[in-house]
Amino acid sequence: MQQEFHAASTRGFADHGWLKAKHSFSFASWFNRYRMHFGALRVLNDDIVAPGMGFGKHPHDNMEIITIPLKGSLKHEDSMGFSEVIHAGEVQVMSAGTGIYHSEFNASQTEEINLFQLWIFPNQQEVTPRYQQLGYENSDMKDAFLQLVSPNPADDGLWIHQTAWIHMIDMSPNTTQTYSLKHPGNGVYFMNIEGEKVIAKQTLGSRDALGVWETPNVEIQANEQGRLLLIEVPMQF
Repeated sequence: MQQEFHAASTRGFADHGWLKAKHSFSFASWFNRYRMHFGALRVLNDDIVAPGMGFGKHPHDNMEIITIPLKGSLKHEDSMGFSEVIHAGEVQVMSAGTGIYHSEFNASQTEEINLFQLWIFPNQQEVTPRYQQLGYENSDMKDAFLQLVSPNPADDGLWIHQTAWIHMIDMSPNTTQTYSLKHPGNGVYFMNIEGEKVIAKQTLGSRDALGVWETPNVEIQANEQGRLLLIEVPMQF
């Protein structure tokens, strides 16, 4: 088993007033040549957006973009004609493919939003742009791996153009779970949302992360109650 620990305090940080962003991997003005990506996972941003503020129309192409609000609501509009609000308890996938313009704004005028946004390199280029959104029940992740994203349209959750899976689990204190990787050659990036956990003998506090690869299974121990985001991606792509 190979592993790489990323303490929360080592993430990049940008404070634009209306936006406070933490970057797990090099992004925008923050560059760390040792933190470019984890396998096919290119971006994992932990953003807090002020009420009524957001990102104006901007382009993307050939990237799978997954948005997971943890608190609050996000207003999405794009050049395909979609105009949606995504809330905490929902997940959104946008396959940028041949190119798309979109905007993202806090849908509330009074409350901030906290969200994770992930970018994953696709295994197909120049696909037709696509948008999906799906809700889930928090109870479905209680001491169980809730699948949010997979490579298969017929599976639970949403799908993307990559041999990748995203799960979330809310672990009870003093419990242990074992995650089995879905595909040979994949690794898994654990982002600990809250509550102390021990993964592969590494202790993780809130927003600490651990990348693990070259193993078929990973044991997760929760010392405290809290959620965990699991992002399984190809290490070579």
